[in-house]
Amino acid sequence: MDRGVQMQIADVLRNKGQAVATVGPGITVSVLIGELARHNVGALVVVENDEVVGIVTERDVVRRIHERGADLLDDLVGDIMTTAVFACLPTDSVDSLAETMTERRIRHLPVIVDGQLVGIVSIGDVVKSRIGELQGERDQLEAYIEHG
Repeated sequence: MDRGVQMQIADVLRNKGQAVATVGPGITVSVLIGELARHNVGALVVVENDEVVGIVTERDVVRRIHERGADLLDDLVGDIMTTAVFACLPTDSVDSLAETMTERRIRHLPVIVDGQLVGIVSIGDVVKSRIGELQGERDQLEAYIEHG
């Protein structure tokens, strides 16, 4: 068992794919909700002119609806999105990303290379990856015990 080799975000993207659902800041929150449902995701990256300008989550929508009511549905995504986007690189370790997500209470991180969006990683992806690592370690231990 070599704990020196840490799984990287590139490995996660290789397993889940690099497709990222995006929206523009000029669409309405009503359309956004439809896109979240259509893609069956909890967050969409907001892109304008091929540049990541924000991220918008179900949590953003729920909190703003609580504050403003149904009138929010006519507002623009640009008005409710988070503009201070934390991102990661494909070379980042899954462990470091898990730590960042936990400390900052973030559930989704875009993966950006040279200013280009190349993927997105959710806390669920991180947990699935970690479970896979633990399963592999368990299998190695069982094989070692069985075969000496």
